Amino acid sequence: MFETYDASHLSIDVLYADEHCVVVYKPAGLLSVPGKGPEKADCVVSRVREMFPGCIEHPEAHRLDMSTSGILILGLTTEAKRDLSTEFRERRVGKKYEAILDGEVRGDSGTIDLPLRLDWFNSPIRIYDPLQGKRCLTLWEKLDYSDGQTRMSFDLVTGRTHQLRVHSSHKFGLGCPIVGDNLYGTRNPGERLMLHSRYLKIAHPTSGETLEFDRAPDF
Repeated sequence: MFETYDASHLSIDVLYADEHCVVVYKPAGLLSVPGKGPEKADCVVSRVREMFPGCIEHPEAHRLDMSTSGILILGLTTEAKRDLSTEFRERRVGKKYEAILDGEVRGDSGTIDLPLRLDWFNSPIRIYDPLQGKRCLTLWEKLDYSDGQTRMSFDLVTGRTHQLRVHSSHKFGLGCPIVGDNLYGTRNPGERLMLHSRYLKIAHPTSGETLEFDRAPDF
């Protein structure tokens, strides 16, 4: 069923800000960047630009899926955005996610090395492809299991689109989809995707000082 996008009831929290960059908490249901059409203009970028009038047009150094909550950093200047983007591209950023999976994950910790690519006939779905897929590497740790669900911590070594969602659900990964995932699992009406970007560690784009943020999920 088609769902109308409306994030007017959602708010972002500013966790850090100076003249170079801003770190925010994005709730699930809010776009990181504008979508197609004026009805999808409301997003983290548009709100940050309203809050910081000197902000550049495209401050985003990375993104989170609309259905994922968590920490985002944006560059307010061209130089800051460039340097932050370089850190992400060169994988010099620490990123940890927390999720609840449907089912019991076997083992306590491990590594998933599963190459993925876009399903050309079913975008935005990502599929496993050992020949043409891009390498995707995830470190995982089981935090808790109860009532048929497993709480997980993920350390994202690479940062491909839908990486954690596929690595969780695929039979060559953990074989347990993230709760609320309507693309790679199932979602009940009104249920959110139980995936949260809780930790970010990155060098400040101008001073080089280590910036470190940790925000627990609300699930």
